[in-house]
Amino acid sequence: MAISSLPALSDIANDALGPAVGLAMGLLIGLERERSKGRGPSRHPAGVRTFSMIGLTGAAAGLIGPAGIYISGAFLSVAMAAGYLRTRSEDPGLTTEVAMLLTFLLGVLALSSPAIAGSLGIVATIFLASKDKLHHLSRRWLTAAELQDFLILLACAFVVLPLLPDAPLDPWGAINPRRLWILVVAIMAIATLGYLALRVFGTRFGLAIAGMAGGFVSSTATVLSMADRAATNPQRTAQVASAAVMSNVGTVVQFAVVVGSQNQSLLEKIALPLLVAASATVVAGFVMSWRSFMTNGHEPGFMEKHPFDPVSVLKLVTPIAAVMLLLAMARAKLGAASMPWMTAVSALADVHAAAAAVAQAAATGQIDSSHAILYATIAMVTNGAWKCVVAFFKGSLAYGIRVASALALINGAFVLATMIP
Repeated sequence: MAISSLPALSDIANDALGPAVGLAMGLLIGLERERSKGRGPSRHPAGVRTFSMIGLTGAAAGLIGPAGIYISGAFLSVAMAAGYLRTRSEDPGLTTEVAMLLTFLLGVLALSSPAIAGSLGIVATIFLASKDKLHHLSRRWLTAAELQDFLILLACAFVVLPLLPDAPLDPWGAINPRRLWILVVAIMAIATLGYLALRVFGTRFGLAIAGMAGGFVSSTATVLSMADRAATNPQRTAQVASAAVMSNVGTVVQFAVVVGSQNQSLLEKIALPLLVAASATVVAGFVMSWRSFMTNGHEPGFMEKHPFDPVSVLKLVTPIAAVMLLLAMARAKLGAASMPWMTAVSALADVHAAAAAVAQAAATGQIDSSHAILYATIAMVTNGAWKCVVAFFKGSLAYGIRVASALALINGAFVLATMIP
């Protein structure tokens, strides 16, 4: 036989990859099940060797074809039923049986998608090994009210949102049901994130983390959410205001991403002001609440009973939608000449939308770079001023003063940095 007729090593490796992944996933899941099956006569019959063989059997069945999968699956089902009947008096759960079925399917899947099969196998093993932690989470750590709110959030995000049309309902193109509902979900997610951060890290670090992360969704909504906390917990005003200020990090980062996606040249021109603003935000947030980092961070009285209030969220989004509609009507009537003040007004609702419009106008030659920088500055400063209004209107006086002082410093630093040649 000629050497050229022999299969290449790369072909052999590709053919062996699927069965190898199936065997590896069976071995991995089997190692975890071996530790959990117990000892003595009442132990579960399936361990590391059984699961390894199941994974390899799935791969072999997949190579044979549909007939191999049907026959092997039927045999495995009978074996699983027999094993369950034998051990159900000591362990009525079906975890091991489901893991056996999953291992077989992973072996079949590994032939066509070894990466996906490997990922699923690792995730399954993590879940199996986290039995005690998951039970503690569901029975002791998570309350019924929290679970209900989390389910509402998931339903809003994965049930309601996909059903909404992604098209404007009005002639001016302002009211898009899907985009408005994304804002609803975002506000719920911010409140949930802050609630979880407080549960896990306490007020010492949890508020700062929640504020910074919330800013990547909506800094204004984060300022509003923290205002409610300041109003109900005045003894924590400094920490809550610091978290609201830290949300500006998300505003600056997303501002850069939006501008860069539309106009890379403009991003290079405002990169320094954005960096200065982000640095000023971190410094201001730390200075405002540095004492809280030196004290005990857990105060049970500071926790709310629910992650969020759906009615309050809807009350927040309704006026935002009204403002968006009025802006669209004004823009349609007044035309492009109104761009400077329209940029300022639109930044009240969404600074990133205003930034994208400015960057796109500069990229298409409608305005030059100097005007683009000016309009971007107007959007940033106007949005900061609107956050100050929200802080004073919704929160306490002390909260409003702290937030407004920090945002004035941040926006002032941004404006001064734009003047640097």
